Amino acid sequence: MAGKIQIAPSILAADFTCLGDQVRAAEAGGADQIHIDVMDGHFVPNITMGPFIVEAVRRVTQLPLDVHLMIEQPERYLKAFIDAGATSINVHVETCPHLHRTLQQIRELGAKPCVAFNPHTPFEMIREVLPDVERVLVMTIDPGFGGQKLLQNTLHKLTELRQVSRILQNELGIGVDGGIDVSTMPIVLSHGANFFVAGTSIFKAPGGITAGIAALRALTVEV
Repeated sequence: MAGKIQIAPSILAADFTCLGDQVRAAEAGGADQIHIDVMDGHFVPNITMGPFIVEAVRRVTQLPLDVHLMIEQPERYLKAFIDAGATSINVHVETCPHLHRTLQQIRELGAKPCVAFNPHTPFEMIREVLPDVERVLVMTIDPGFGGQKLLQNTLHKLTELRQVSRILQNELGIGVDGGIDVSTMPIVLSHGANFFVAGTSIFKAPGGITAGIAALRALTVEV
């Protein structure tokens, strides 16, 4: 995973009146994964979707489904989301007092464990679990809503992750989530990211979903 650039359209920005068609268009347009944002109105100030949406998306695509749990007590819902078809699960360090245990539970249930952390959370908060995760998701916005601008002061975390990944000599995926578009893609690429969650710039691209993905893909190089 560390070498291949991956683009994961976030369906938070999709038109839910035709969600199946939009997911199919993203797959046809070259998406690598589909990103599904789950929010509970407590950890973040928004309420979105549950396992039933994951199950519905699973029925219309063969792409991996990357589920981002922005919820309190995520360990209570891991099995439901994995049973619904999640390929990977992102849990937040801020909501997991026993993070190693939660990541182990995800793996035992058959999904890939990933950890996310918010802009204000220090890099040191996730250092101890890096050998246990498939990917780290750096939040480059305060989570809760799409369409925000990337926070530049989060970029140093990407550089730190790339340095630690080299020391560990593992295939750590380094993801970014928030404010990814054609203007910010080169910046986060240069800081070592290889997994890109993008919502508005894909699903609301003026030229359509395929054009949105193509515009981001054109800026990438193999690392």
